[in-house]
Amino acid sequence: MARKASSGQDGDPVIIKKYANRRLYNTQSSKYITLDFLAELTRKDVEFKVLDAKTGEDITHSVLTQIIMEEENGGKSMLPVNFLRQIIALYGDSMQGLVPQFLESSMDNFRKNQKQVQDVIENALTSGPFGHIAKQNIEMMRAARDALVPNLGNLGGKKEKSDENLDDLKRQMAELQAKIDRLSKD
Repeated sequence: MARKASSGQDGDPVIIKKYANRRLYNTQSSKYITLDFLAELTRKDVEFKVLDAKTGEDITHSVLTQIIMEEENGGKSMLPVNFLRQIIALYGDSMQGLVPQFLESSMDNFRKNQKQVQDVIENALTSGPFGHIAKQNIEMMRAARDALVPNLGNLGGKKEKSDENLDDLKRQMAELQAKIDRLSKD
């Protein structure tokens, strides 16, 4: 079950050509692009297809794999070693044909339920003896995120109020500092 994605003109995927010199060319914008640009298109759910400029072969899979490798090597590691070992072990296994559909379905479900997962984790963290502190920390982290990366938490299309967020962050930091001061005096 694939997620719905934006695409190029007429609903077709954006065509990217990869040349022998490893350069990528966006045929829609008539510009050379980078793997980082393709990663950003992926995050924005823009459908694209990468073709070998010489042969016309669809090489999207290998380019996406290359993006994952660069993300993993760039300190943004998300794939645990044990998971990678399990994937490698499945190559050549009789179950190999089922794995892609299972992984795609699992990721689609994860993305659909991401908000509920975040809410469950937040509720688990905030329902305990230190729940009040955890709630404040979560709000402070959200305010910091919103101040440093505007509109990241605003994917629902609401108008951003960065000045209010910054004031709220300052207020929360002052409250936290006051609590630290009180605790250190005890």
